[in-house]
Amino acid sequence: MNALEYHEVTKHFFNRFARSAGYLDWASQPNPFRRFEGASELALSREAVAPEVPYESLFDGSSRALPMQHETVSELLRCAMGLSAWKQHQTSRWALRVNPSSGNLHPTETYIVWSDRVYHYAPREHALEERCVLGHSPESGFLSSTHQHLLVGLTSIFWREAWKYGERAFRYCQHDLGHALGALRLSAARLGWKMRLMTDWSDADIATLLGVDRDEDFGDAEREAPECLALVSVPENAGSPSAGFRDAALERDDRSIWLEAAREGAWTGRANRLSPSRVEWPIIDAVAEATRYPGTANSSRPASHAVGRNSGPGGPSARTIFLQRRSALAFDGRTTLPREAFLGMLSRVRHEQPPWDVAPWPPHVHLALFVHRVEGLAPGIYAFLRDTSAAAEWRDAMRSQFLWEPLRDPVGRVRDGELYFLLPFDMTWPAARVSCDQDIAADGFFSLAMVGRVGSSIRRHGEWFYRRLFWEAGLIGQVLYLEAEAVGFSATGIGCFYDDAVHELLGLALESRSSTRDEEDQFDARQSEWQSLYHFTVGRPVVDARLTSEPGYAWER
Repeated sequence: MNALEYHEVTKHFFNRFARSAGYLDWASQPNPFRRFEGASELALSREAVAPEVPYESLFDGSSRALPMQHETVSELLRCAMGLSAWKQHQTSRWALRVNPSSGNLHPTETYIVWSDRVYHYAPREHALEERCVLGHSPESGFLSSTHQHLLVGLTSIFWREAWKYGERAFRYCQHDLGHALGALRLSAARLGWKMRLMTDWSDADIATLLGVDRDEDFGDAEREAPECLALVSVPENAGSPSAGFRDAALERDDRSIWLEAAREGAWTGRANRLSPSRVEWPIIDAVAEATRYPGTANSSRPASHAVGRNSGPGGPSARTIFLQRRSALAFDGRTTLPREAFLGMLSRVRHEQPPWDVAPWPPHVHLALFVHRVEGLAPGIYAFLRDTSAAAEWRDAMRSQFLWEPLRDPVGRVRDGELYFLLPFDMTWPAARVSCDQDIAADGFFSLAMVGRVGSSIRRHGEWFYRRLFWEAGLIGQVLYLEAEAVGFSATGIGCFYDDAVHELLGLALESRSSTRDEEDQFDARQSEWQSLYHFTVGRPVVDARLTSEPGYAWER
């Protein structure tokens, strides 16, 4: 099974959903916290670092670079992958995290390689589990604690999502991976640090370095799929937005040295089993295998530069925004959003500023917006192009009746060729209908579909790029989550939508199926080109008074 086949099979339709168990087996609900029994635990610092850094500095490169040491590495993880709150209703109690996740199921696990050790991050305890002391390879010392860089590795446990969502779970794991990347990149930006993906490392290399390919350490526990490895570094020219990574040892292909050090290292710890029983989903195993990354990809993305927006000392702090982010469960359906706030949110999803510098490819995902209650904008369908060169292609692909009226912001938040008004219409009912009839898509200020260039991207790059498209969508979602919090509102990601109904609404699936095989193949190529990957909505949240809330950690009460 290839990626496009998986994508087609896992679509939701009005008359049927993608396959799942059809019910929630609470007895097998996965433990949200992975631990490695027998691994030594290193407690991380509980002190807040640089709490005064303003939110706006995440995007304009103005954060002062702090040294990489125990306290700041602790803060990197706490503000990206730690717990944000504990919620309780009657006898049920559960944790929320800084990084959002579909169904709050959290398939993403975090590792760091620092000071010649491989650590697993345990978010409940806010601690590091020492998995490995790397072998004494002569070159491995450049990641010792005296150097100002570390590696972050992310993995996915597919079963955590499949328990609830069945075969569509692979998509949601990739959404969550994108959210995690965004959370880590912006947490690093608050500390003045840089971050980029290590694109020369294959999935197999990452698995070896992080130890997730060690059968003896997992036994009958749920396995972790390697996803990505990123370098986090204090810039050499601290304070310069264009400062890069110039450590010679990191610029050459020295994977073999690291892999040898991992293979010769002293590993400890055995993964805990998360569920007493599991349902196998072979389709997820098949698409995971088909989309494995072979390594050595070349970046086609130009160097990024920072773009600021109304930066100033009076704004909210970045740390506060990180920790207060929540996924809304309902919106009031009445409040309106100022036009300036709406345009400001859109300006943040441009690809020239953090966190987009972590993703070494040009934009493949654009936004089809269903605007309900934005002051000064007529309700209807809008398009926001994250790469203006796609305008003609999108216009040709969509309904010929769309207006394509360009809108611009005189102060530069939205530029020529980015935002277009397509159709004046009350979209509250259609927006909810295509988002699996969920009222939250209609009750916000706006909702949107993230539409990605899927077919030609996979044919050009390879099956592995399918995962990256969802990472890009998750990155967009992470930015919009924080933007909503920064202006006093909330947001939520929507993974359940009727795929082809979205395409038909936009005119992306109106071709008639041809009778000959060659013409059918051409139709399939057109059909697979633009696909809705993720939905999202922003509004004023309705607070559920039945729930009690506590801080993520007892020492923060």
